Amino acid sequence: MKAVRFHEFGGADKLRYEENVPDPQVGPTEVLVRVRGCALNHLDIWVRMGQRGQAEMEMPHILGCDVAGEVAAVGSAAQGLQAGQKVVINPGISCGRCTQCLAGNDNMCLSYHILGQRVNGGYAEYVKAPATNIVPMPARLSFEEAASVPLVFLTAWHMLVSRARLQAGEDVLVQAAGSGVGIAAIQIAKLFGARVITTASTDEKLKKARALGADETINYTSQDFVQEVRRITNKKGVDVVVEHVGGDIFEKSVRCLATNGRLVTCGATAGFSPAMDLRYVYGRHQNILGSYMGSKSELMYLLKFFDSGQLRPVVHAVFPLQEARKAHEAMENRQNFGKLVLQAAMVSQRHRL
Repeated sequence: MKAVRFHEFGGADKLRYEENVPDPQVGPTEVLVRVRGCALNHLDIWVRMGQRGQAEMEMPHILGCDVAGEVAAVGSAAQGLQAGQKVVINPGISCGRCTQCLAGNDNMCLSYHILGQRVNGGYAEYVKAPATNIVPMPARLSFEEAASVPLVFLTAWHMLVSRARLQAGEDVLVQAAGSGVGIAAIQIAKLFGARVITTASTDEKLKKARALGADETINYTSQDFVQEVRRITNKKGVDVVVEHVGGDIFEKSVRCLATNGRLVTCGATAGFSPAMDLRYVYGRHQNILGSYMGSKSELMYLLKFFDSGQLRPVVHAVFPLQEARKAHEAMENRQNFGKLVLQAAMVSQRHRL
């Protein structure tokens, strides 16, 4: 099959488009998916750079967490799926046997990992995944749109609904409106009846954020977002902050919280070690909440809102698979509002098992 792989860690120049990569070999409880769209995530960059799970990684390695496509073949012990079915892959892979998995908290499994992180992912014509990770694709979405959903919408849903316990009428600050998590969080917060304040680096991105439902927008390159949040909320602060930037943005986000406010974080693209004035935290009864991905059941639940049109993915651009390097460079340069998606070439219909 055709695939994009890297043979050593490093920059985007390490990505190689190769035409004779062995097809994935599917076990009894696995499914082979013909990839029609694979969305990029910042995790792809970190894995490519050797910053995530490198000791356990298959090499040469195929990236790609978010996949939409068609079932190509089904393992002998997998049930409820058939060839040709349109599906998305839940990117979080767990053991399925531990206490956390059996309690429905599979994202807390000690062996939890992401498709394309330790194991090969979707920058290819075919990818394999456990049958338990295969979910029917929302009918109203294209393959490219469906590939843009799983990781970021599941992450944002778990942050706002499961961790922050968002309530109707609350004020929410969503950092980085143009990111995948930002786009998802704006829509989910509005779905639950919150007032959304969001930040971005350009007025163009803020205009698009308002089109998604954001009530108030702040250009953080020309405005002090802490002061703007205080102005918008009449000095009260926001009830919830969705934060995934880290660095000094984390520290400033804490200062935006109201008394009893909740900051929920899922990442730190700008730095892992922020300075923080703890007086805000204990003096205002603030809550700092960590959040990591979400459960399989949460993804299955939230997908119904795409069928109804209440949530929608945002695709910035689609690249052919052989231009994966160009797509990585665009993401690293923050050129996108929404998801960048790779599209594999049309592949043979032959049975691959």
